[in-house]
Amino acid sequence: MKYARQMEIMELIRTNAVSNQDALQALLTERGYPVTQATISRDIRELNLIKKADSSGNYRYVVSDAPLPHSDLFAGNIVGVDYAGNTVAIKCRSGTAQAVCTVLDEIVRPDVVGTLAGDDTIFVLIRTAAQAKRYAAEMLSEIQGR
Repeated sequence: MKYARQMEIMELIRTNAVSNQDALQALLTERGYPVTQATISRDIRELNLIKKADSSGNYRYVVSDAPLPHSDLFAGNIVGVDYAGNTVAIKCRSGTAQAVCTVLDEIVRPDVVGTLAGDDTIFVLIRTAAQAKRYAAEMLSEIQGR
């Protein structure tokens, strides 16, 4: 239910100018997701949503483009990222994959099903191939931005 609700939130903010939690709550209720304000606040935090002015100057929720947390850890230890289907493979320096994976696990993302880390490789299971492609691109951007 949480995943479906959060995916609905992502669709709602993409297709509507949602400017506050009351508006989001009303839209969710219309679509069969009766939620409390506390749940909406938690979803906004977990989805990394922020308010940003659109082209007409009105503020609306969007996904934050802020860098991932612990970007120094990522940039210093991730040496490659690739994906196949709905799985992302993250290649790390020897012995660092588990530390990097621990940080990745702390980042709540509705598109991530789970992770598995070895000594120098992390596999991230993503819900769809399109989301895996986007996730891999975000990770590459994060490590190349340094």
